[in-house]
Amino acid sequence: SRHYEQARQFAHLVATDSLAREPKERMTICTGGGPGIMEAANRGAFEAGAPNVGLSIALPFEASGNQYITPSLSFKFYFALRKMHFMMRAKALVVFPGGFGTLDELFEVMTLVQTGKSRPVPIILFGADYWKRLIDFDLLIEEGTISPENLDLFRYKDTPQEAWDAIQGFYRLSSAA
Repeated sequence: SRHYEQARQFAHLVATDSLAREPKERMTICTGGGPGIMEAANRGAFEAGAPNVGLSIALPFEASGNQYITPSLSFKFYFALRKMHFMMRAKALVVFPGGFGTLDELFEVMTLVQTGKSRPVPIILFGADYWKRLIDFDLLIEEGTISPENLDLFRYKDTPQEAWDAIQGFYRLSSAA
């Protein structure tokens, strides 16, 4: 699908750029380890020759992590522990279109950053049209359930390069090479 290919391109871009950087500036692709978009991201990093992480969860209807995860970096968790490990290490969250699990993790991160319980990280909602149709943030502001400043927690991006540029800008990283 289009989103699979964009996630693959994004991860390849990040991994390639990161491999050219000093170790303290590198970013490692880390996904939930499953199929679909998660597989695409792990695949993009794998194809760039970069190590990548899969933090899978124990579910009765899913197998182990996808085939593109670096074998020594494939882990299986229960829900709460997986979220904790994501947030302890995450330097950014790039959220591609997804379902309930995606929404759960998106709102968990947004809430932790909003309340100051987690350090700020760039939160990228990939595919503006999808996210704007799915979540009416303006309605939440109109109803008084969030503050207008909460819209500063995230950015919409539509291309792999735009997403990577936003992350680099957040950290004030110059171009690698």
